[in-house]
Amino acid sequence: MNRVDYLRISLIDRCNFQCQYCMPAGADLAYVQRQDWLTATELLTLLREVFIPVGFTRFRLTGGEPLLRPDVVEIVRAIAALPQTQDLAMSTNAFLLADLAQDLYDAGLRRINISLDSLDPDTFATIVGSQGPRRWQQVWQGIQAAHRVGFDPLKLNVVVIPGVNDHEVLDLAALTIARHWHVRFIEFMPIGNAHLFGDRGWIPSATLRQQIRDRWGLQVGQVQGNGPADVFQIPGAKGTLGFISQMSECFCDRCNRMRLSADGWLRPCLLNETGQINLKKSLREGLSLLEIRSQVTNMLALKPDINFKQRDTGTATGSYSRTMSQIGG
Repeated sequence: MNRVDYLRISLIDRCNFQCQYCMPAGADLAYVQRQDWLTATELLTLLREVFIPVGFTRFRLTGGEPLLRPDVVEIVRAIAALPQTQDLAMSTNAFLLADLAQDLYDAGLRRINISLDSLDPDTFATIVGSQGPRRWQQVWQGIQAAHRVGFDPLKLNVVVIPGVNDHEVLDLAALTIARHWHVRFIEFMPIGNAHLFGDRGWIPSATLRQQIRDRWGLQVGQVQGNGPADVFQIPGAKGTLGFISQMSECFCDRCNRMRLSADGWLRPCLLNETGQINLKKSLREGLSLLEIRSQVTNMLALKPDINFKQRDTGTATGSYSRTMSQIGG
């Protein structure tokens, strides 16, 4: 079991996209109201007085879409300034990134993951639930801005959906040849999208790797990060290819993370809420920071026995009613 030192922090559960795999059409979404978000002060208090003292030094800001949070740059600056912060990253859809990339970089953010599920504007619009190609163009501008200001590594996340974008795997992989970009293929998961998943299923990472290997060859690669990706590289390419195989190759024994939701729930696992704690409630009701720290320590002790297969369905292919955006992806 890896040391658990990585906290994914959801700043907001809202998003300006409605991706098929994250917020499917017809999903019953009840957004957290702004007054119920952890405030920046509460978040920083938890980091300084609870999470860092028990060993967390690596942080990722997520959503929903974190760039919708009005104080996102200030939060980045505050976390980056903590002397114990060893790594700070963000996951974003990049729709608002073109105007914020420089400010985020200047605030201390250095690593960024951007969702880019298609290179075709029409396919992209279908996936993210928009009309026309404008959103793809704005995302592409955000990617270019992130590259221009110096984010490194710059990772592009691709959820591979059978019959939708799986035919683009080679085109997306080719982005890594001439650019120092890192494309990560993620197996489609049954989270809040039972009908869509049931219709389409998922493609194992091994199948994708073989397609790429047949075209260019493939060798083991390496890139900075805290996640579960198996990293490869097209020979001679500047960037790398990552494969996140949560469906075909369970990696729970390598998990080094916990998740903090926008409304303050600490969860030990993406899909298993065993022992979850409402830290916002504890703070606002005046529980001492020492007691809150003790709660988190107890959850850490449980972490090795918790994995996403140990849920109500009991299988790796069951589906979930909550969407990825509500979980804090």
